[in-house]
Amino acid sequence: MRRPLLSSARALHRTLAVCTAALLLAGLAEAREPGQAAIATAHPLATAVGRDILLKGGNAFDAAVAASAALAVVEPYGSGMGGGGFFLLRQAAEPAAYRFLDARERAPLAATADLYLRDGKPVRALSLNGPLAAAIPGLPAAWVELAQDHGRLPLATSLAPAIGLAREGFEVDAVYRERAGWRLSALRDDPESARLFLLDGELPPLGHRLRQPELARTLERLAREGRDGFYAGEVGTRLVEGVRAAGGIWSAEDLAQYRTVTREPLRFPLSEGRELISAPPPSAGGVAIAQSLGLLERLDWQAADPVRRAHLVVESLRRAYRDRSLLGDPDHVEVPVGALLDARYLDRLAAGIDPRKATPSSALPPAPAWHEGDHTTHFAVMDAEGNAVAATLSLNLMFGAAFTVPGTGVLLNDEMDDFAAALGARNAYQLSGAEPNLIAPGKRPLSSMAPTFIEGPDDLASFGTPGGSRIPSMVLLSALAYLEGEPAATWAARRRYHHQYLPDVIEYEDGAFTPEQHRALEAMGHGLEPMRRAYGNQQVIHWDKRTGEVEAASDPRGIGEAVVIPGR
Repeated sequence: MRRPLLSSARALHRTLAVCTAALLLAGLAEAREPGQAAIATAHPLATAVGRDILLKGGNAFDAAVAASAALAVVEPYGSGMGGGGFFLLRQAAEPAAYRFLDARERAPLAATADLYLRDGKPVRALSLNGPLAAAIPGLPAAWVELAQDHGRLPLATSLAPAIGLAREGFEVDAVYRERAGWRLSALRDDPESARLFLLDGELPPLGHRLRQPELARTLERLAREGRDGFYAGEVGTRLVEGVRAAGGIWSAEDLAQYRTVTREPLRFPLSEGRELISAPPPSAGGVAIAQSLGLLERLDWQAADPVRRAHLVVESLRRAYRDRSLLGDPDHVEVPVGALLDARYLDRLAAGIDPRKATPSSALPPAPAWHEGDHTTHFAVMDAEGNAVAATLSLNLMFGAAFTVPGTGVLLNDEMDDFAAALGARNAYQLSGAEPNLIAPGKRPLSSMAPTFIEGPDDLASFGTPGGSRIPSMVLLSALAYLEGEPAATWAARRRYHHQYLPDVIEYEDGAFTPEQHRALEAMGHGLEPMRRAYGNQQVIHWDKRTGEVEAASDPRGIGEAVVIPGR
């Protein structure tokens, strides 16, 4: 049953975990450090874990390890050791340095372009359920790298809270029951997943303590041995043998070869001295957000009335999602990011937007041939020095492939569905496949995940959310709220709408448009389709360098929590 979003100030205060703390710095033009720390995650237990690590002297990178490991335990429907993700890092300095840690899963070395074709046609179930759907996980390697290269605390210290949660368990809540219900049949089909995540084959009752002792032992081995504790040795052997026994194609070489990749983040200049810092390929999300913001700046979106503004946002998203088909893993294909964000190209796209009429997606020319060749989690953390992490992690669908490797507690992802199973084939989010994203050995699938910063002389804002193909549009709407000067509370709570080129329809949350606005958009030629339930789970942070004020907010659609830790 859909929970209505509460709109009154009093209700918003109850449902939105917003914590603000002001440090008055009269006479100072700009604070070089926030002097306070903040963290916002999708689960109160993960927020508490990250807060405790910060209070113990850990920095934002230590807290990121601790919080993401805790989420891997208490949100098996959103992320886990058997998945991967993207970490956008801000290293406090003058000027700040940004890094993008790509811990996206990789296709097994035995994967082929026709892996999910039978009689020449894609078979969806093969890329969604069971070990054949699983790519090689990246999250354990990311934890090791973050702790070794950026953290202050030993990896074992940062992983200890998650180990305790896995061993001692956590209480099942309504969100867990809802999401396990969506994947109930698939969980029942795997005996190990059913044993761990169900109770006698049914949804566990509210308050049931869900324990994962095998996962605790796997986390302990990682804490003790580093990457070899997962990608080699006893755990690595069990992973490969368990996957192959159930029909998968993993090998020991797959695990041995897996490495995270540190990339330069996508950086795109905005007006008033601000800069967008976001996810580069293999994420398509950062490019879509940058293109959309670039188009909206050219279209003077702030001067538009609500209907015209929604129209301009939709037309910008339509074109950005059209260009998604040109992107893929930059380690395997040429990706035309520079051309897609070139000012002259954006000028041409903006000139083709009619301010009074929708452009049918079928009327847009195909994506140019350049010569250059709802089921995730997100958290945000910043320490008192200004180091920050925005991270989006995923197993793909709820509970991933719904397959847990016996003896390890590791629930595997089904990220192979993010590849194009065939040219033109659509994935679980109805995104159409193109050649740059076809399956290949060792390749990372294209993603919509888009952890994002916007930073300028006066402030720093951090954005991100789960939500599959809707991630870029959600981050875009939150960024627009930020650019209008709204408080962080409203960024996460803002009613949402979405367009992704195909299908050619505006999806919208209840309350996103008034009846009059709905009719006006239809009169402009837009098709509109209501969403059956609210979507997304934003976690945001804002640091005002002029006043020292720090805000953190967690989406009212979820059960997350945001806290600000006052400076000492």
